[in-house]
Amino acid sequence: MAGGVADKVGNGAVSVPLSAIVEAFEELAKLIETKKVNGSQEDLRLDTFCDACSHISILFGCLGLAFKFAELEYVSKVHNLMEASKRYGTLQNILDTDVANVTVKTPGSHSRNLRRVRQGLDLIRALFEQFLSSEGYSLKDAASTAYAQVCAPYHTWAVRTAVAAGMYALPNREQLLLKLNETNQSAEKKMRRYITASRPVIDYIDKLYISRNIRLDW
Repeated sequence: MAGGVADKVGNGAVSVPLSAIVEAFEELAKLIETKKVNGSQEDLRLDTFCDACSHISILFGCLGLAFKFAELEYVSKVHNLMEASKRYGTLQNILDTDVANVTVKTPGSHSRNLRRVRQGLDLIRALFEQFLSSEGYSLKDAASTAYAQVCAPYHTWAVRTAVAAGMYALPNREQLLLKLNETNQSAEKKMRRYITASRPVIDYIDKLYISRNIRLDW
């Protein structure tokens, strides 16, 4: 994940982070759907989930100061869960352990970190939806609306104020596309694919909490 998104990768090709994100989440969505269709009792592996989520980190980095809070929090939470995957095989395992220990909402718990990573995935989904709503819609407007929908209800006044100030430092639409090495048309296609693929993943995580009588308003 180190280096700018426009850096050359090992084979000399230009990095295209949206492609990696979309492919990873389409694979996750396919796994979830296959388990549902087959009636499989096998749960989603934690290491597989973390591998897919790690691709999102680069995107947060492209969004600059306004999303620095999300980048820092998201990256650390994904790292925590990746470390946890050495001990716990699935997402259900970490929730069951925290439920048993009454530590689901304890700061630093794996269940709380999973909740925050899920919030990051949903923030990107909402951002893409707003970005696609109109070609004339600025990235600042799209990001402000997405943040207000997904994260603001759970943040303190100080964090909300800092994010609002940082929105003015966001790249414009063209600058973001350049950082992502995408055209407007290619980015739109991939954003739509992420929106579609991320929904079953987000729903899957939410149902893990709901099935254990854990509310989602935190």
